[in-house]
Amino acid sequence: MARKTKSEAQETRMSILDAAEILFQRRGVSRTSLQDIAQQAQVTRGAIYWHFKDKAELFNAMMERTTMPLEQGIVASSVIAENAPLEQIRWGLLNAFHSTVHNERTRRVFEIAMHRVEYVEELLAVRDRHLAVRNHGLAELERGLKLAITLGQLPPTVRTRMAALALLSLVDGLIQNWILDPTAFDLMEIGQGTVEAFLNSLQATGQTALLPPLSEAARAALGSAPVCMAVKSAAIP
Repeated sequence: MARKTKSEAQETRMSILDAAEILFQRRGVSRTSLQDIAQQAQVTRGAIYWHFKDKAELFNAMMERTTMPLEQGIVASSVIAENAPLEQIRWGLLNAFHSTVHNERTRRVFEIAMHRVEYVEELLAVRDRHLAVRNHGLAELERGLKLAITLGQLPPTVRTRMAALALLSLVDGLIQNWILDPTAFDLMEIGQGTVEAFLNSLQATGQTALLPPLSEAARAALGSAPVCMAVKSAAIP
């Protein structure tokens, strides 16, 4: 490896990451060894260790290579004014949906991150990175909501931390469900409608609540019913 030019070394690195993407999606991260990746990339195991100290570092490099839908926070579009934080939030989240639908690599890596990784043993560092990314996105959303309050676009009664967490979870859940079955719904259409409905609902904060407070009897009954009903499948005996 030491004799290779910088461009050759970079090409080898990209080949390793390409191989990792393919195998992680096909087998899952835990069931894919570095030797498997070396064989897929047609390099030696030593070549992998020259670029990455372990599987977690390789996984994180694979994630960083792709612009993940929610990793860059709420990126302001050049066509949106700085004094329009709610529009910036909407644009950033729609951009996340668009990247998921139209960018094959983004979709593949997102599927791996959501459905093909277990946070065990050597992959605990991957969990730390996932949490850091989540916290960054959460902070960016809350910052935008606070700015909207400062500008008078949202009432001061909005609980920005709660709203940011709910919105992030909503978007994350839509993307996860779409990746499970892309034919189930139009992510762009449903995503935009849901995000806009959520942001518009914040303007009503402080008005008469549509729901009464949860009664003590209802709260005490929580947990008495199954969370998921049994589903019978004709394909599974």
